[in-house]
Amino acid sequence: HDTLFVHRDTPEDNLEVKFKFTDENLKRVDAILACYPEGHKRGAMIPILDLAQRQHGWLPISAMHEVANILKLPKMRVYEVATFYTMFIRKPAGKYRIGVCGTTPCWLCGSDDIFNVIRKKLNIEIGETTADKKFSLYEVECLGACANAPMIQINDDYYEDLTAADMEEIIDKLQRDEKPAPGP
Repeated sequence: HDTLFVHRDTPEDNLEVKFKFTDENLKRVDAILACYPEGHKRGAMIPILDLAQRQHGWLPISAMHEVANILKLPKMRVYEVATFYTMFIRKPAGKYRIGVCGTTPCWLCGSDDIFNVIRKKLNIEIGETTADKKFSLYEVECLGACANAPMIQINDDYYEDLTAADMEEIIDKLQRDEKPAPGP
């Protein structure tokens, strides 16, 4: 899917849609940059991209350009990183961003069952958002808990050792805006 790697202007994601960090987040950017020695500021790219995504809710091309300007890097270098990592969401997303690990250990332990529950309950496919903008579904790369497969990430929380019944319960709670207890 070239949508992962190629930017195509859309009404909500183009250079006419300006992005600037808030004053509070600019202070955070300065604090992040202070952790990196001169000549190595590009190492701050991922945390600054994450900050931009948290501010905006997803990562538009204008935010990537702002990060490139801050780091004094070619825009393409930032774009390469933003398109490589599945943690960066490059189009408007739902309130609850569900990332299902699709790598081999999770697949062997039932991630397809987890995907099927989500598809059925929310009537969306991978890369889609529900009409009410409440849920978005993504397939992500390894989340680092292979011993507790299958697992998902919802926003910043991880849910491990899942069954189809667990996934149904998690979605039911989120539909009521209740927070399911994360973890195994």
